[in-house]
Amino acid sequence: MTCPIRHRTARAESQARAIPERGARLWRVRDRALAVVLSVFAVPVLADSENLLPVPSGQPVHLSDVLLDNNPGELWVRFRFIAPKIGSDVGRIGYDIASVDMEHLCQTLAVTYVAKYELDAARVVISLSDRPIEFGRTSPDATQFFEAYRLEQSRCIWEGL
Repeated sequence: MTCPIRHRTARAESQARAIPERGARLWRVRDRALAVVLSVFAVPVLADSENLLPVPSGQPVHLSDVLLDNNPGELWVRFRFIAPKIGSDVGRIGYDIASVDMEHLCQTLAVTYVAKYELDAARVVISLSDRPIEFGRTSPDATQFFEAYRLEQSRCIWEGL
């Protein structure tokens, strides 16, 4: 079974070392395509219109896009998620809880995705943002959390950023 994935080039407005010279390839996975990929790998998807992904904290999280990025000669696969409840204010989900969610997303989604598309990833980066932000752009009002992992024997090993 194949999953339709739209490709386009992502370019950042500012300088960032992780962006290759000709841009990075962006693989968007949305709507039914996401549900198909996740169901193939037996990752449960909540049955709502935003394709929310189950995470340990129970917060609403959905996949925004997958970015393939050649970081000086090695492939980094970036999974970008929207998690509108993260933040440092009282009542928001802080980094300590979100980091558990990011590890869970790496293990349950990223490992199967990398295997399915036979990607030779040097690193997997999981990012959570409280709102959609174009890759490479800054948004001072946004909250973003990032974690990097290397994959070994179908396991996510935390690398830290």
